[in-house]
Amino acid sequence: MASVINMAMISMQRTFTAFQGHRRLASGPAGEVALVVKRIAPPPDEPIIIFEDGTGRPIDFDLRGGDREVLARVAKLVPPPVEETAPPSEPRGRGRPRLGVVAREVTLLPRHWEWLNAQPGGASVALRKLVDEARRVSGDKDRERQARDAAYHFMSTMAGNLPQFEEASRALFADDRRRFTGLIADWPVDVRDHIVKLAYSDRA
Repeated sequence: MASVINMAMISMQRTFTAFQGHRRLASGPAGEVALVVKRIAPPPDEPIIIFEDGTGRPIDFDLRGGDREVLARVAKLVPPPVEETAPPSEPRGRGRPRLGVVAREVTLLPRHWEWLNAQPGGASVALRKLVDEARRVSGDKDRERQARDAAYHFMSTMAGNLPQFEEASRALFADDRRRFTGLIADWPVDVRDHIVKLAYSDRA
């Protein structure tokens, strides 16, 4: 069980990539990338930009001070993933479990509440099952959309002035992978490869 939980935590970990101009410097967890960038003195005409891979958007890390100070600030900005399930050794009391449950208001029509309350386990259990099922059904499409959006955000920052950017953007959103990769084939290698990784790594 421990190995399963560890793998789940790794898969939830946010990753980041630093570029100096069109050259990729480092990819990995926030702290690792921040320390790599901290040790580089970029020339004025080639600023370093750090991107969050999950969104493709730039993110600013405060790199002042020593390594411990930098890592502490990064940890506050990018907290580690939290395991959603309570440890099995913790006794389960009556009522809601203390970990993993967030109470929020949900507005439904009376007939919806009537149906939910009639389900085994009550409304809360039924709602969680419905959400999990919807996530399972639409999960692939949601991941593809998020990957496409991340690739586009990164492209807009790093390749907005490169040849055929508009045509490549249209091919990306049309999910025409062959045309898309052909249009960006002559772009700087690190930029091109990172775009493809963001857009298609889950659909190799």
